[in-house]
Amino acid sequence: MRAAFEALAANSPVMANGAMADQDEDSGGQRFRAVFVSDIHLGTAGCQAEALLDFLKHHPSDYLYLVGDIVDGWQLRRRWYWPQAHNDVVQKLLRRARKGCKVTFIPGNHDEFARAFVGHQFGGIEVHEDTTHTTADGRTLWITHGDYFDGVIQCAKWLAYLGDNAYEFTLKLNRHLNYLRGRLGLP
Repeated sequence: MRAAFEALAANSPVMANGAMADQDEDSGGQRFRAVFVSDIHLGTAGCQAEALLDFLKHHPSDYLYLVGDIVDGWQLRRRWYWPQAHNDVVQKLLRRARKGCKVTFIPGNHDEFARAFVGHQFGGIEVHEDTTHTTADGRTLWITHGDYFDGVIQCAKWLAYLGDNAYEFTLKLNRHLNYLRGRLGLP
């Protein structure tokens, strides 16, 4: 997993398939001082990478905080799933950092493997256990992932893994039920 993370952080516009990464500029929309994103779960079929790419394209910011569970290491350990859209998200984040946006990554429970990189920087993306952000009006916000407060994750990791498996099963069941409802003409 560590090697995969290091490879993804390579500061190169060339993707794994040899194609050049999209070099588009952030376009349209209001510029924000700070954007906070969490629970993307790259590496899962349920990840909405295209929606995130569209959001990032239309919402430029001075600061971008990636607040945990950006990559789902739990799922990737079970079954590798990494389509081109997930590479595109990583490239977009690296491009943001190269263009001057301060990008901070705070690992969560699903990307806890990245905690080994706290204090390091990859392609301009800083990795921190937690951090603070000062708002335009001077307030200080503490930024951390929610697993910090989750007693199950802190004390009974096996139960967290069991819950994750049950959640994944429920998502798969939901996809099949939604497909079936659509075929039957139900809302």
